[in-house]
Amino acid sequence: MGLQIDIPAVLANHAALAAKAPGARAAAVVKADAYGLGATRVAPALYAAGVREFFVALAHEGRAMRAHLPEDAQINILSGHMEGEDLAGLTPVLNSPAQFFRDRAMRPGGRFAIQLDTGMNRLGMEAAEWAAIRDEALAARPAFIMSHLACADEPDHPANAAQLAAFRAMTDECGVPRSLAATGGILLGPDYHFDLVRPGIGLYGGLPFAQAQPVVRLSLRVIQTRDVKAGEMVGYGASWHASRDSRIATVDAGYADGVLRALSSSGVSLFAGDAACPVVGRVSMDLITVDVTDLPEVPDALDLICPQQPIDRLADLAGTIGYEILTSLRQRYQRTYL
Repeated sequence: MGLQIDIPAVLANHAALAAKAPGARAAAVVKADAYGLGATRVAPALYAAGVREFFVALAHEGRAMRAHLPEDAQINILSGHMEGEDLAGLTPVLNSPAQFFRDRAMRPGGRFAIQLDTGMNRLGMEAAEWAAIRDEALAARPAFIMSHLACADEPDHPANAAQLAAFRAMTDECGVPRSLAATGGILLGPDYHFDLVRPGIGLYGGLPFAQAQPVVRLSLRVIQTRDVKAGEMVGYGASWHASRDSRIATVDAGYADGVLRALSSSGVSLFAGDAACPVVGRVSMDLITVDVTDLPEVPDALDLICPQQPIDRLADLAGTIGYEILTSLRQRYQRTYL
C-alpha cells in the first residue's frame, strides 16, 4: 500500500491562498504531523518557498520540528505555555492570564503571542480577562494577537461577522500584528485578513478551498482475488452477499490504517483508473474487500484517495470531514513524496 504526497501541490495551494490575502503574511498550519502527511517533510519545503511562521498544537510537536527548520522560522504553539513544558526556541500562544503570568515569570523576554476568545468558547482569553491584563500584556510586546473563527466554512453564518466585530473591539489600537483567518477566513475576504493568515486544511487539498490542487493519492495493494458465487457472503457479520457471480479483491488496509469503519456499506469505491470498484462487506482492521467483477483485468493496486474520489468525497461517505480522513492515515503506509 502506498501514500503519495505531492509537495509541489502543497506549495501551490499555499501560494494561491497567500495571493488571496496580499496584505498579510501567510503562515502554515502543520499541526498533527501536517494533518497526517509528514511535518518534517512539508514544513521544510514551505520554508524553502518563503514561509517563516508555522503553527502546531503542542509543544512536543514544535520541539520535533525545531530540528528541521532554520532558527529564523517561528514555531507557534497553540496550546500555549503548559506547566513544565520546554519551550526553548518556540513561541507559546498564551490562552489565559494564568498562562501569561507563568510564561513571563519563567521566560522573561521570550517571544510569545496572545489568543483571544471572540465567541467560539474553546481557547483564548475572554473580553474581561483580556481587559484585566491588556496593558501589561501589550507592554511585554506580543509577537501577534490572534483569534479563531468557528464557522468560517459557512460564509453566510452570522457568527463570522459577530466574531470579527468582537476581535476588532478587543484589539483595535493595540499596535500589535493581528491574525483571525485560517483557510476559511482567508476565503471570507479582506476584512478578515489583518496582518497574518494561517492556512491549514487548504494546503492539503481540503475544503473549504474548493480550488485546491489535490495533494494525496492512496493506493492499496491487491493481496488476493477470488471468485464468489451468487448468494455467498463476504466479510465479517455476513453483511454482504453476492447478487451475482462475482470477482472479489482483498486489499491491504483497514481501520488500523485510518480507513474508517464507517465506510463499510457506504457506497465508497476503490478506483482502477476511472473505473469504480465498490467496497463490499465490512472494513476490517487490516483488509478491505472490493468487487472487481467488471474489470477486464485486476491491477496490482486500487486507489482509495485519488482525483476521482478526493478526501472530502470520502469524508461525505463516512459522515465526517476531510480533516479526519487525512489525520486518520497511519504510519503503516509506504510514503512517497513528489
